[in-house]
Amino acid sequence: MRELRRRSRVVGCFPDDNSALMLAAARLRHIAGAGWATKRYMSMGRLDEMQVEQFAVSA
Repeated sequence: MRELRRRSRVVGCFPDDNSALMLAAARLRHIAGAGWATKRYMSMGRLDEMQVEQFAVSA
């Protein structure tokens, strides 16, 4: 959001709504393509282990 704000300040006044939307969409596409979506902040392996343990206990 900070980057979108910075870029919209540079432009100042957009000629129409579509041009503002195109700027935001282009920036979001760049972020998505840069590998941001592939980062993992937490390992899901431990969650899988907990589910297996819970299943074994309930069975």
